[in-house]
Amino acid sequence: MALRRLAPLAALLMVGCTALPVDVEGTFDRASDGTLVVGVSDNDPWTALETDLITSFADTIGAEIDWREGPESVLAERIRDGEIDVFIGGLNSSSPWASHMALTHPYQDDMVMGVRLGENKLLVNLERHLFRESADE
Repeated sequence: MALRRLAPLAALLMVGCTALPVDVEGTFDRASDGTLVVGVSDNDPWTALETDLITSFADTIGAEIDWREGPESVLAERIRDGEIDVFIGGLNSSSPWASHMALTHPYQDDMVMGVRLGENKLLVNLERHLFRESADE
């Protein structure tokens, strides 16, 4: 009898888990076969490497890239405000802008990329791509 009462709860839990991770604003789904808005701060030598990495990521999801250049402080505000999806340009895991965005796991040395807060599907897919790319090196 107790099992019958738990069955609907178990079914509900299983349905809720199938759609994880999710993006609060649907960024990954919008960018897939659409446009990924990338903020880039000029910070050699990282900018060239990260431009290649984010371009190859965009290729895997069928996205065009809308590049937005600017200084770190401006791009940090833009990603926090939802004007850009990803922030590249030599960020590391101790970035002073970490409160404005979710940071990827370090992919080389201590280097990271930033993703809009709450856009977990985008973050997970970008991290998987960065892991595959660093494993190929």
